[in-house]
Amino acid sequence: MTLAELLASAAQTDAARPVVTFYDLETGERVELSLTTAANWVAKTANMLQDTLGTDDETTVDVLLPLHWETVVWVLACWVAGCAVSMSPGDRIVVVGPHGLDTVSAENDDADEIIALSLRPLGGRFTTPLPAGVIDYNAEVPSHGDRFTPYYPPGNSSPAVREDGDVLTHADLVAETADRYPAGARVMLVGDRDAVPLLHVVPAVLHASGSLVLVRSVDPEADRDRITAIADTERVTVR
Repeated sequence: MTLAELLASAAQTDAARPVVTFYDLETGERVELSLTTAANWVAKTANMLQDTLGTDDETTVDVLLPLHWETVVWVLACWVAGCAVSMSPGDRIVVVGPHGLDTVSAENDDADEIIALSLRPLGGRFTTPLPAGVIDYNAEVPSHGDRFTPYYPPGNSSPAVREDGDVLTHADLVAETADRYPAGARVMLVGDRDAVPLLHVVPAVLHASGSLVLVRSVDPEADRDRITAIADTERVTVR
């Protein structure tokens, strides 16, 4: 089974259930995505990758985003489109948030395409002009189709994650995460800039027919009481 097939199976089984609930403790934002809504975002983003950015089965996308619901979308879209994901700079397609725009050019001179996300509530576009050549994801993605057919469908042996010289295939990641959580688990991740755990937690949650609760906090210790309250409200079972 590939990660694309894992997502498709989950969406067909219980499309209405929430798969990601996101809190930003700085802005007060709360967003909840059902599997149907998440799959729609993933399809649009995969179409953007394939049709606008010209990705193929040899493409690695650097997803340099913080802990955020749109990061989940991008990771899944890359896998569905047959691309590998890296969370370090160095490849030709780089995806950044607003705080990454100042550094991405210096860190990745080889980038052919830089895609920027505002990370504003409700997936809003940037309200100020972007540097020349940078694509505003949230302005671009709505025009893409709600259904996706890959030109390069991923297979079990296709690379899914590239990090520090190591490669995990779709089969590796599917097998590794198959029994990580009990059925129906509500899994909480707390943090700010480190989104690497999503690479393993997202497929594990899909396996478990569970859901993910993301809490973006720059100081989890100071926000401990608020995080505990969210865990109680969202009936989190794994922290």
